[in-house]
Amino acid sequence: MPRFSHDGVEIDFLDEGEGEAIVLIHGFASNKEVNWVHPGWVSTLRSAGRRVIALDNRGHGQSSKLYHPAAYHSALMAGDVRALIEHLGLTRADVMGYSMGARITAFLALAHPACVRSAVLGGLGHNLIEGVGLPETISHALEAPALADVSDATGHMYRAFAERTHSDLRALAACIRGSRQTLTPAEVGTIAVPVLVGVGSKDRIAGSPEKLSALIPGARALVIPGRDHMLAVGDKVFKAAVLEFLVQRP
Repeated sequence: MPRFSHDGVEIDFLDEGEGEAIVLIHGFASNKEVNWVHPGWVSTLRSAGRRVIALDNRGHGQSSKLYHPAAYHSALMAGDVRALIEHLGLTRADVMGYSMGARITAFLALAHPACVRSAVLGGLGHNLIEGVGLPETISHALEAPALADVSDATGHMYRAFAERTHSDLRALAACIRGSRQTLTPAEVGTIAVPVLVGVGSKDRIAGSPEKLSALIPGARALVIPGRDHMLAVGDKVFKAAVLEFLVQRP
């Protein structure tokens, strides 16, 4: 996979296909393969005539591992995405993020709207404003001596997921402590790019997609039926809605 350096951080990414570019930003404890390749997003978007770019966020996958929470501020990770877009010589791109990746996408669209043609916020609704979704107790689960020592249900789920993805547990603990920023309703209201907000109907982490989309001028909300936070990302209803959105957005 190609790599580039930004602000002293090595970022690993994939770049496949031809056509209008879309950048994919994965969620916490995941990586570009788990979030986008395995669920079929890369093949789906390539089949739709898109150039697909997906990065490993700092602290994840094959990108640099950092161990100070301050290094994972959402604005810094949005800066990595902007730098990747510029590194590839693109003026702008559609951007889709899931969960933490959706938070990064929102920060990117707010701070650097010129490089974002449209934004898809998956797995994140009103908790972009009123909460951060994942509890900080996950950091304690990641730092536990072993999975068997984790009694909290959510912490156990994410520790098990992080182990399956062969993640650096210390880097993830720093990430979840450092990437918990929210936006105000006024800030969200200034996002000026077309936005689709997609959240599973059984998602207890993301918050309401309708409440968030109501604050963003022209945004659309999608409830992905029967899906929770983990399963919504690869859902066929979500994929179909994103493809339709990309065709219809100005």
